[in-house]
Amino acid sequence: MPLDLPFQSAKHLAAAVRKKKIGCLELLDLYLKRIETYNPKLNAIIASDVEGARKRAKAADKAVKAGKKLGPLHGVPMTIKESFDVKGFATTWGDPAFKNSIAEQNSLVAQRMIDAGVTLFGKTNVPLNLADWQSYNDVYGSTNNPWDLGRTPGGSSGGSGAALAAGLTGIEAGSDIGASIRNPAHYCGVWGHKPTWNVVCPKGHTLGGNVAYGDIGVVGPLARSAGDLEIALDIMAGPDEIDARGWKLSLPRPKKKKLRDFKVAVLLSDPNAEVDHTVQAEIQKLADFLAKKKVKVSDTARPAIDTAELNDVYIRLLRAATSARMSDEVYQQAVADAATLAPDDMSYFAQMQRGNSLSHRTWLQLNEKRHRMRLAWDTFFQDWDLMLCPVATTAAFPHDQQGLRHKRTIVVNNKKVPVVDQIFWAGYSCATWLPATSAPIGLSPEGLPIGVQIVGPQYGDYSTIAFAKLLEQEYRSFVPPPGYS
Repeated sequence: MPLDLPFQSAKHLAAAVRKKKIGCLELLDLYLKRIETYNPKLNAIIASDVEGARKRAKAADKAVKAGKKLGPLHGVPMTIKESFDVKGFATTWGDPAFKNSIAEQNSLVAQRMIDAGVTLFGKTNVPLNLADWQSYNDVYGSTNNPWDLGRTPGGSSGGSGAALAAGLTGIEAGSDIGASIRNPAHYCGVWGHKPTWNVVCPKGHTLGGNVAYGDIGVVGPLARSAGDLEIALDIMAGPDEIDARGWKLSLPRPKKKKLRDFKVAVLLSDPNAEVDHTVQAEIQKLADFLAKKKVKVSDTARPAIDTAELNDVYIRLLRAATSARMSDEVYQQAVADAATLAPDDMSYFAQMQRGNSLSHRTWLQLNEKRHRMRLAWDTFFQDWDLMLCPVATTAAFPHDQQGLRHKRTIVVNNKKVPVVDQIFWAGYSCATWLPATSAPIGLSPEGLPIGVQIVGPQYGDYSTIAFAKLLEQEYRSFVPPPGYS
């Protein structure tokens, strides 16, 4: 069945505008009407500039009528994750201390999407400091999953995933340091791409006017189709004006055009983060389908990496990367906690506090380990094109906003386990800067979306997206959640 207009891809929406099948203002108003109807129960879109957006849409209509050259996403209504600076909007990262912090200029991603023709009209919700797989905060409240309002849409780009799935926006942009693009895509049944580190410049995606870029986090697109990820990456990628004086980005385009051209390894679970059988079953179904399509599939091929060491390195580097957001008081507590930890305590709390208080010497040692694992991955990708693995240990879990995150649990294979265990699947590709595309592949027995993480070699972004496009064409395309038609 063809999708209703609000659920169509950004590519199709832009084509409809170019062919004058719908006007830019008409398309924007269509989404604004849906937001009036559906957003109150979702709380995905938490800020908007309707008057300014309608003015820009009218100008976009005039450009079409005048026969001007149009950008690839001309007229497509867009929202963006709250953590990106957009002129005139607050950038808070969910922290009430920044609720009056109004951006004076656009982030680079926002500006590049605007230059490509989108009608940027609003912002979507996040967790406090972008540090949860739920999206709630004291500034904007809590966002619900359109597939089940009692469950999280994911985080930290949770509002992005929910808005796309519910047909409230045409395309989105998020950020990812701990699956924050991939996780909401998985939980909400949409596509998301975590680029190779430094492929998309994060300028304007910092809090409180900071300008330095981190060593793990990335920014990238979310969409209702894999093809939109490719278009958006074309637009977003590349250096800022300073780096552009010295280098240009030239990502390789995939030569493989059919599923059977690919050689893929499949990983269903890991001792560091056991995956629920419902998620494993959907990935196994996909692997069986690929084998029938004459794809070379292996369930044993792995990079020569100790995954426990990978997890250790990732968590400590991750927490070191985000430690600058901590207050002096919280930092001093981390230092005190780390000093009392037993050397063999490898709990998440222990690793978190070690990372939060990491010395630079230890960071350098961990970075050396990271680069050795990066080389091991590169050797693996000499023989295999992609690694397919889980995005998270379960489908979207029920809201749980009580207490500290590392003390919360989720149910995996009928057992309560720490929710933070699944950080392993974020770091599996993130620690070593690899690109990873999240693509929906099925539903759980409860009717919740399940996705797969498609990991590729460094700078193989278009290959992971190309594979996702083939899966979209031949295995599973976008399915809207019930009740939003």
